[in-house]
Amino acid sequence: MQVIPVLDLLDGQAVRAVRGERSRYRPIQSSLCATSDPVAIARALVAATGARTLYVADLGAILSRGAHEHALAALCDALGDGFRIWLDAGFTAFSPMRALVERIAQLTRSASPAAIVPVFGTETLVDIGAIAEASACGFEPILSLDYRAGRALGSTHAESGWWPSRVIVMTLDHVGAYAGPDLDTFAAVRALAGAREVIGAGGIRHDSDLALAAGSGAFAWLVASAIHDGTLGHGDVHRGGF
Repeated sequence: MQVIPVLDLLDGQAVRAVRGERSRYRPIQSSLCATSDPVAIARALVAATGARTLYVADLGAILSRGAHEHALAALCDALGDGFRIWLDAGFTAFSPMRALVERIAQLTRSASPAAIVPVFGTETLVDIGAIAEASACGFEPILSLDYRAGRALGSTHAESGWWPSRVIVMTLDHVGAYAGPDLDTFAAVRALAGAREVIGAGGIRHDSDLALAAGSGAFAWLVASAIHDGTLGHGDVHRGGF
């Protein structure tokens, strides 16, 4: 199982996510570095985990306050070729996703920037046909099935025929909550997913939680708070074979 670090962007800074309650998000205070600068935080997360993928939630875009185009371009430049940025920017359909990715590409300065992989979250997705369109254009999209307070957000989750090859189970209540991973919701989605790669998100506190997540059959798990707080580090990730 892979550990994929998470960076949340809001008002030009990396912020700490708490239960999906975005009004409570504040600039990150991390044990990894003494700044909330997105590039510095991204580099620190990568160094702490050895990851080659970074999940980025552009909360400015999700909240309709404007995408962090320049910050995202800087992340692509800093992380470089061979790296993947899984980007959730509140995409509603295929066209706005493609337009944002193209704008970011125009702003990059590196000859070999990191590649952006679009994440379509059911919280914001309006046109489920966007998944097929993105796949046909070579974007290899990921679907995030979003939940809050035990309720599925947005488009129906039970009809799995339109799901792409990778699906995230995003239980917002567990993000930054130190409540442990939501394995029940994860198991319910995995039962519908067939051969798809299913990725969990939120709730990881320490290496024991990682072991539970791996035992659930997760392809990967998205983690942030435990890395920033030092309760999960590079040694924990690699000792467990994650």
